[in-house]
Amino acid sequence: MSDSTARPSIEFGSGGARRLTIVRGDKAGLWDEQGRRYVDLGATHGAGSLGAAHPDIAAAVAEQARTLLYLGSGYGNPVRTAFLEKLLGLLPPSFGRVFLSNSGTEAVEAAIKIARSATGRSGVVAAMRGFHGRTLGALSATWRRELREPFEPLVPGFSHVPFNDASALERAVDGSTGLILLEPVQGEGGVHVATSEYLRAARSIADRSGALLAFDEVQTGIARTGRLFAFEHSGVVPDLLTLAKSLAGGVPIGATVTSTEVEARFRGTHHSTFGGNPLACAAGIAALDVTVRERLAERAERLGALAMARLSELPEERVREVRGQGLLIGIELREKVAPYLRALEAKGYLAIPAGATVLRLLPPLVIGEDDWHNGLDAIAEVIVHGAR
Repeated sequence: MSDSTARPSIEFGSGGARRLTIVRGDKAGLWDEQGRRYVDLGATHGAGSLGAAHPDIAAAVAEQARTLLYLGSGYGNPVRTAFLEKLLGLLPPSFGRVFLSNSGTEAVEAAIKIARSATGRSGVVAAMRGFHGRTLGALSATWRRELREPFEPLVPGFSHVPFNDASALERAVDGSTGLILLEPVQGEGGVHVATSEYLRAARSIADRSGALLAFDEVQTGIARTGRLFAFEHSGVVPDLLTLAKSLAGGVPIGATVTSTEVEARFRGTHHSTFGGNPLACAAGIAALDVTVRERLAERAERLGALAMARLSELPEERVREVRGQGLLIGIELREKVAPYLRALEAKGYLAIPAGATVLRLLPPLVIGEDDWHNGLDAIAEVIVHGAR
């Protein structure tokens, strides 16, 4: 890629020059200013699960924009009601209430507030390597030191235990714990998959202690892991579920789902000005319809299994481990991942890191078979021959 595409950024917190400017997209294809096509293997961070410009999402947003752009949550709206009913219809019957917001971080913040209010306990136990967002409450649940330190002191009452260690979790939870917050798959933390035994233990620990159990499925939800929701792999149903990213096909939305019983114990208020706005809800209806109609969970499972088999052949002298579930895959290298990401970009493929040494694949669930196969070949080539 030519350095002529680089430009200084005027965005706060952007980290300097932008290497690449994307101007349009279609399915897993993304085009830069010079007209070069790239394949999205993670550039949309899981939010673009239906591709960069799915026609059903575009049509739903355009039609809603001609009807009603915005309405405060104090008034009823049939689009919001239809979206909520469609979402709850895909979930176990224990879920009956949804708080709508605009992002995954907001969904986690709501879960923390709901748990503290409903249990009367302030303690939150989360996992090492976990990522839950960047606002102060969600950041307090996030593990990475470099994200936390510039903003300390954070919210008190949060502790972290090793992931997939049920004994450590049990020791950490006590009478002050109101919430156990876990990701079924730690995406940002290196693509580590929770075992079914660990999630069952978490459910049992929460029940015995009186804490609520929350699964953060902001990245894993809506067909990403080969099921509509990652908790379906284990059969463990949480008390709280957080969703965002692909929930509305790339249109900003967040959802915190819980039961009527938990809502009945909630004291206080929580609100979002733009949460549940008609545009996002119209997009959400279309996104859920496409996901179910096109059986994208099954497609993610099939394409993910194909990738795991292909990537398992990578040389051990360069790859420590390949982990994943569905179309959320991490390749842990024995050296820094950044040069490999640059080498892939030069070949026309955009992947992302998950820590310093993990190459993360998070493609649209609608990625074409040729793009997926060719992307895997490109990954194998740069890893086998080394990043140059």
